[in-house]
Amino acid sequence: MTVRVGPWSVRLAPRALAVSAALVVIACAVTVAAVSTGEFTVPVPDIVSALFGQGTPVAELIVGKLRAPRVVTGLLVGAAFGVSGAIFQSLTRNPLGSPDFIGLTAGASTGGILAVVAGGSAMTIAGGALAGCVVTAALVYAMAFRGGVQGYRLVLVGIGANALLLAVNSYLLTRADINDAATAGAWLTGSLSGRGWDHAIPVALALAVLLPVCAFVARPMRMIEMGDDAAKAMGIRVEVVRAAAITAGVLLSGVATAAAGPVVFVALAAPQLARRLTRSAGVTMGASALMGAVLLTAADLAAQRVLAPTQLPVGVLTAAIGGTYLALLLRKDRH
Repeated sequence: MTVRVGPWSVRLAPRALAVSAALVVIACAVTVAAVSTGEFTVPVPDIVSALFGQGTPVAELIVGKLRAPRVVTGLLVGAAFGVSGAIFQSLTRNPLGSPDFIGLTAGASTGGILAVVAGGSAMTIAGGALAGCVVTAALVYAMAFRGGVQGYRLVLVGIGANALLLAVNSYLLTRADINDAATAGAWLTGSLSGRGWDHAIPVALALAVLLPVCAFVARPMRMIEMGDDAAKAMGIRVEVVRAAAITAGVLLSGVATAAAGPVVFVALAAPQLARRLTRSAGVTMGASALMGAVLLTAADLAAQRVLAPTQLPVGVLTAAIGGTYLALLLRKDRH
């Protein structure tokens, strides 16, 4: 099905639309459950009233300042991770080509740890994480560039950089003051606890700016998946498209990590789950964004409720689920 608006045309797959609609419904259901349930239950009508400033003071405090910002941050961060993972998996033509494996998450972690050790504030830690992600991406790209960047070379260089940065992070933690090490260790787990609107707004702005870029390069990227030579034969400026896509993916990953810490495996699993549900030949950015949002918010809800009153950082749950998913993915590929 093709939709035309003036000179623009968009091809829509009915199954992908159905899956995306289902993911939106699930995201809304998880959002309502996360905002309404907990130690203090807030009925749905009271949630609406509280959001418009017409609820009771207690409801407005719980909904407007505690739960809603956390859920919105989770939705936005999950979407950013999902799109970032889709970009790198498409460019590398490899289901393991996600920020978790090519060094971006480790680089962001290094920047965050350095900011913690330097005694920085929460904003400084977020800025350090974003800077670490960008610097790592630039170095990986430069080392992988040989008249162009091939997917397999980017993955191999990224894996090497990831291993090196993990060693650096461990060294920094061992040399840091015990209080700084504890703070950095907690941040490295990845968590949505205590997240407010000041965390959600920068991610929302980044998505508003970068998602149109991703939509613009989505079709050329699908052609690049067939090989650089074939894409060039169809008039695609391969390196320009690849550089724009990598820039968008790096910034999305960096901003998401800055907001919630290095939450692992969301960027890895979301694009692959979306691709399998939509039965697409390649990764789809829209469905990947929705899947990432659902995965992260659902994981955070489970981390809060499953072992209540004990609350786990969301990164613990995504690591456990993601590790299982990775084992299944590798087992399937072996056959």
